[in-house]
Amino acid sequence: MTHDVDQNPLPPDTRGEFSFPEKHAFDAGYGLSERTIDYICDAKGEPDWLRDFRKEALRKFRELPMPLHWAPEEIGGVDFEQIRYYLAQGTPAKKSWDEVPDEIKRTFERLGVPEQERAFLAGVDAQYDSETAYNNMREELSKKGVIFVNPTEGLTRYESIFRPWFGKVIPVGDNKFSALNHAAFSGGSFIYVPKGVKLAQPLQAYFRINSESLGQFERTLIIADEGAELMYMEGCTAPKYDSATLHSGVVELVALKGARIQYVTVQNWATNVYNLVIQRGIAMEDAQVRWIDCNLGSGLTMKYPAVVLRGRRARGEVVSISLARDGQLQDTGARMIHAAPETTSNIVAKSISIGRGRASYRGEVQVQRGATNCRNRTECDALLLHAESRTDTYPAISVHGDSSGVQHEASVSQVDEEMLFYMQQRGLTRAQAMSLAVNGFINDLVNEFPMEYSVELRRLIDLEMEDSVG
Repeated sequence: MTHDVDQNPLPPDTRGEFSFPEKHAFDAGYGLSERTIDYICDAKGEPDWLRDFRKEALRKFRELPMPLHWAPEEIGGVDFEQIRYYLAQGTPAKKSWDEVPDEIKRTFERLGVPEQERAFLAGVDAQYDSETAYNNMREELSKKGVIFVNPTEGLTRYESIFRPWFGKVIPVGDNKFSALNHAAFSGGSFIYVPKGVKLAQPLQAYFRINSESLGQFERTLIIADEGAELMYMEGCTAPKYDSATLHSGVVELVALKGARIQYVTVQNWATNVYNLVIQRGIAMEDAQVRWIDCNLGSGLTMKYPAVVLRGRRARGEVVSISLARDGQLQDTGARMIHAAPETTSNIVAKSISIGRGRASYRGEVQVQRGATNCRNRTECDALLLHAESRTDTYPAISVHGDSSGVQHEASVSQVDEEMLFYMQQRGLTRAQAMSLAVNGFINDLVNEFPMEYSVELRRLIDLEMEDSVG
């Protein structure tokens, strides 16, 4: 069942739980087969090598087992034959909001995307179901050689830059869901920042699922050439349906010598969404890859941003916040692979469990042979708001040699009822008191988000507290 809306744009505090009637020129139907792939390739006008590539990925998807810790009972609600793998309007991405189809335009206006673009962004990519509906970047960046397009355009117009890194950070056979994305990918972002170019303002992508039983398989590849710097931000929403919706994106980041990439996510999927995402970056010599990750929505999230520290003195960092309410499992964490000497990494993860919600931290730190004088620090803290709330921690640490240092800290705490009582005696409602407690718990990490996102994040947390307390 969907939430009906009127035709007037509303403030973005509705959290994206609305939908418009479907209106697609291309619909591949239900289930994934070679016929589905042929339909996608024909609709997108793709070359034969990519058609063959997709079909080989489909074979791997069928052959590969489910990842060991992705337990069948946790993702059992996804029937891959009842997912729709491609829905599109059938028109190229527009460069002007005025040219975007009305129902799509109303969706993104309601979510506040045009205002954000005008206020503080260097460029925006807005995806609606399977394809990008709007893509635009400031002209001065184009003059500097910056590329910000969707992967289809990246393959056709910039193949010499795109193709050498496509599927190299996360190979087809990495796991079952990387193979699924390689087979069915559509939409996403391709960004290339030339040598020495430093973006003063962030680029943003917004991923919107509107249709029921959709599988969204966007593909993002970001390449920062030597000495380049950029921040990329993404937001995600979907309406609430009775049937399962699948989001299985793949993100590949490449930071060449001395480059810096920051990747910021605020995810607020509806609770019928299964969010199974693979994110990995490579940091070369003196480069830095930093993930800033917030997971509020979805019924199930399994996401572990990773950094492979391939060059000497490379740096990797994951800063994450997750919030799990009744019926939600937020299984999130991070991976740091030290593959070169003198590399450093930092993981800070905070989770909040409300009611019967369950939040898990799953992390891996690996210092490989020959990677000397490496340093890692991991801190994961959990806050439980009710007696039935649950949290789990699954760290895996592997260190070869005796010249490196790895530190892991973890804590679990409950909200202090006396503190809540004290605040309520001074005129706050219980929901407001809980919200203050939660915001205090994550305050240091929220400050790591860009200002516009930190304000939105605090507002979303306030809404979560209101809903949980009633």
